[in-house]
Amino acid sequence: MTFQLTGVVPPVCTPLTPEREVDEPSLLRLVDFLVEAGVHGLFLLGSTSEAAFLTDAQRRRVVAAVTAHVGDRLPVLAGAIDMTTPRVLDHVAAVTAAGARAVVVTAPFYARTHPAEIVHHYRRVAAASPVPVIAYDIPAAVHTKLPADVVLGLAADGVLAGLKDSSGDLAAFREVVAGARARPGFSVLTGSELIADAALALGADGAVPGLANVDPHGYVRLYRRCRAGDHEGARAEQERLCALFGMTGVGDPARMGGSSAALGAFKAALHLRGIIDCPVTAEPQVPLSGAEVERVGKFLAAAGLLGPGPHRP
Repeated sequence: MTFQLTGVVPPVCTPLTPEREVDEPSLLRLVDFLVEAGVHGLFLLGSTSEAAFLTDAQRRRVVAAVTAHVGDRLPVLAGAIDMTTPRVLDHVAAVTAAGARAVVVTAPFYARTHPAEIVHHYRRVAAASPVPVIAYDIPAAVHTKLPADVVLGLAADGVLAGLKDSSGDLAAFREVVAGARARPGFSVLTGSELIADAALALGADGAVPGLANVDPHGYVRLYRRCRAGDHEGARAEQERLCALFGMTGVGDPARMGGSSAALGAFKAALHLRGIIDCPVTAEPQVPLSGAEVERVGKFLAAAGLLGPGPHRP
């Protein structure tokens, strides 16, 4: 199945109510904010979406709400992320029934897997999936790096339609990009907020940056400048976004993990910008303090993102 994915595809945050249920009005307001900024697709139920913290019912609700709201305006991808092949197959059935146009799948995790087992996993998922399958390389979460030769081999066999690379390994990413040139229709996207310009310069098809929830206009500008050959303009935009990404470091590492700090900052920023009603993160993540939220506001102000209305570029 052909599924050429390009451009800026934010991994959409999942707004929650104070009782930690899915806040559907805030979710759809965030989606409208992203669509109006000019993004090229939406990725639901990834790491930035807190998919690992959501119940199966909450996952289905997120996908059903967004696909019904977006319609045919943009491709909507959904993560089908779990520890084993049978559990992933259950998620594939659920999110595709809810309207997802592609599924995003990691390697199996909990037990460490051999490359041959990873290949078998993706072949089984692709055989059962009614929509294209995109591999998600995130070794920090699943403890396995997807080897470039495995990804390219599965691409050549038509098992995979693309790769979202959040490994931080730019050399391996380059190998996949180079190999993908011989496979038209296979999309290679970076998950990095900080080197999106470099990845696009290498030949990446697009970017899936969590920070694009907060500043989608900035990443759309970055993408357009890269595609137009405006390297200086792209570099300047990337450096502004790198400075903004500093908000993910406001959380005190003595009392919270990196995920709590980063996702808490994104949600605090969206709340400060008037896009979501509540900045709460899913348990057991620790919330930012009032002082830390104030620091997030300073990062927004420095980037020119605080002003009248939530749609200010």
